[in-house]
Amino acid sequence: MQIQQRVKFLLHRRKKGVDKQLNIRMRVTIKGKPPIDFPLGYSVDAELWDGEHERALPECANAREINRTIDEWKSIVDELFARYELVEKRVPSTDEFKNLFNDSIGRKTPLVKLLDREEDLFVVYDRFTAQMSKQNNWTAATFEKFAALKNHLHDFSPTCSIGDVDDDYLRDFHDFLLMKCGMRNTTVSKNFGFMRWFLRWAYVNGIYHGKSHESFKPKIKGTSGGTKEMIYCTKDEIRKLLDYKFSSLQKSLECVRDVFMFQCFTGLRYSDVAKLRRSDIKQGCIRVVTKKTVDGLTIELNDYSQAILDKYKDSHFPDNLALPVISNQKMNAGLKLLGQLCELTDPVRIVYYCGNERHEDVYPKWQLLTTHSGRHTFIVSALMLRIPVEVIMKWTGHSSYQSMRPYIAIVDELKKDSMSQFNNIF
Repeated sequence: MQIQQRVKFLLHRRKKGVDKQLNIRMRVTIKGKPPIDFPLGYSVDAELWDGEHERALPECANAREINRTIDEWKSIVDELFARYELVEKRVPSTDEFKNLFNDSIGRKTPLVKLLDREEDLFVVYDRFTAQMSKQNNWTAATFEKFAALKNHLHDFSPTCSIGDVDDDYLRDFHDFLLMKCGMRNTTVSKNFGFMRWFLRWAYVNGIYHGKSHESFKPKIKGTSGGTKEMIYCTKDEIRKLLDYKFSSLQKSLECVRDVFMFQCFTGLRYSDVAKLRRSDIKQGCIRVVTKKTVDGLTIELNDYSQAILDKYKDSHFPDNLALPVISNQKMNAGLKLLGQLCELTDPVRIVYYCGNERHEDVYPKWQLLTTHSGRHTFIVSALMLRIPVEVIMKWTGHSSYQSMRPYIAIVDELKKDSMSQFNNIF
């Protein structure tokens, strides 16, 4: 959907004929609703204001600060409307937009005006997402996850105050997600992680006075990580992918293979490969700030990753990108086709729980390949090569040994299977 709206910056004249020290205001108009005015916090003489371009003229003493603030506020307004258009898919009320914008710039809405509204769970939730999205630079995918949680909360209880949220409320919501929404336990667990984050924020900000974000910790089967299948490529499968001969009609699939192999030999996530520029590669190293965790990483190139970069060194990609990366969705579709062509057919068992009910599905490996399998492959391969965990974590950006345990468990199992081969040596 598209919201019809307009944003203008103008001078506010308190009296006719007064042209000195006029306050600057931002006026946001949403079609069909009364305009919303926000004081910019600056004043300027009328002769130092460019009404056509809505900017302070260079002759104004603090023109740079004023114009920078105008640009920042415009950007915030665009971001808020984009969120409502793409994620919420609805038109915000004037009060709702006003509160969200004030939260986004760190301006407290007067308590008197909020007393009646802050008790509403969904108004508080919107304030939380507005503040956290700006603070943590949320991606569209994160917005969608929190919007989905809000929709589930609304379907569960459309009229609810923040004070209604206690252990009983969360227990009933847990059952609602399982029984009514048919979610897997892993998805329920993720939603409750988001819910606890929201309640902690509300508690710290003095809005929520309960303790359910600490006390409600249900045991949800199949969420400890032990049942999650890690999809990665073995040494022989990597060899099959590297040796596959592409026809002249399979150039795009060859690019998919090369980008995936680059992930397998560097451990980079898709989001970081997709924005990797030639300028990020210097003196045999990749130096990037990861998109997901904002960590600064230095990853040394090996012969395989360097060969892939060399293959495309004379190619020209938008924004000086280093590799021919397409969308994640198309990459994943291409990987499944590539895995099928290379006969990566080993059966993979996927175990999951819905409540206490255990489910088990078996797929050929090619059907489960995604871009993230490249990162898994890099870590498992590095552990098999006996590279110290501490070194691998420096390359991948993992912050704790705990996060590496699923990979170590895989390698321990592989070592156990390999040792059993000695039983049949004679």
